[in-house]
Amino acid sequence: MSWADADKTPVLGKMYSDAMARKLGPVRDPTAPIEQRHKNLACSLQARLEEIYLGMLRRLHEKTGMKSVCLAGGVAFNCVANGKILASTGFEDVYVHPAAGDGGLAVGAAQYIWHQVLGNPREFVMEHAYWGPEFSREEIRAALQASRFSENSFVVGELPEEVLLRKTASIIADGKILGWFQGRAEWGPRALGNRSIVADPRRPEMKEILNRRIKHREIFRPFAPSILAEKTGEWFEQSHPSPFMTMAYEVKREMRDKIPAPTHVDGTGRLQTVTSTANPRYWKLIRAFEKQTGVPVVLNTSFNDNEPIVCKPQEAIDCFERTQMDALVLGDFLITRQAANDGQRATITSTTEQD
Repeated sequence: MSWADADKTPVLGKMYSDAMARKLGPVRDPTAPIEQRHKNLACSLQARLEEIYLGMLRRLHEKTGMKSVCLAGGVAFNCVANGKILASTGFEDVYVHPAAGDGGLAVGAAQYIWHQVLGNPREFVMEHAYWGPEFSREEIRAALQASRFSENSFVVGELPEEVLLRKTASIIADGKILGWFQGRAEWGPRALGNRSIVADPRRPEMKEILNRRIKHREIFRPFAPSILAEKTGEWFEQSHPSPFMTMAYEVKREMRDKIPAPTHVDGTGRLQTVTSTANPRYWKLIRAFEKQTGVPVVLNTSFNDNEPIVCKPQEAIDCFERTQMDALVLGDFLITRQAANDGQRATITSTTEQD
């Protein structure tokens, strides 16, 4: 990795030797079509990984007799393998750190010193991943006022929570794409309901629409279902919590036609279980969607377009403006792409509307 220019993204060199190409075939250009041999190779690598990974966990369980396991490191992001741990190893409880790479390992090192070396009792439990920056109402409002919304056909309004959630759920249920920006940013690579793009999981075409209009990524990469935690066992074959989107479970066969957009071709979903304590507003949004549709699930993907996940309000506004999202929620503010009344410029308004 070359950091020649401190203000630019580092250049990552080749991370494999020529011997790998000699054994596995020519290196695929990222812009070239994905052929069957590429799919076969990926499938074989995943199968071999699971064989080793689950085998190591089985031996660990036999050796220790413990019922719970905590996982970190890059491989711990393999949600397909993680989803098989409970059924394949003897462990009854699995915890995967939301930033399981090097950043999360740093937390483990600090906790090892604090507990194992210094002997302090265990108290803190990381039940959510919302440790990033947060922005006040005034900061969000300032970002909106500095935007070009007032010069274009947008409607911007500040709404009470109940009204905001009901209107937002209706936008999603109507098949529109919503940018959702709330509270503290997530720590780790997954958008978990504070820097998310949210859509209707009931529409089979939604995956293709998201890729064409916003995400512009490989079609084989699935989107995630965010589900009310208490409803997990009704829709998936397992009900163990997956708050950080690190598990893939089988969607129950009778439910697959009800949420086709985030259901992968193998019938699984890389789910996020959402509780009212870890993320109250996101839970309320999903609950509002369930009240309107009968489905306690929304499609969730990261708020970005071939870039890091947005962090600041201005970054969310920029992404919204240059993509084809239909609506944006920033805190209590709802922005929609429709002509302002009487051809006037859009203004930021507040309302106490209750119906």
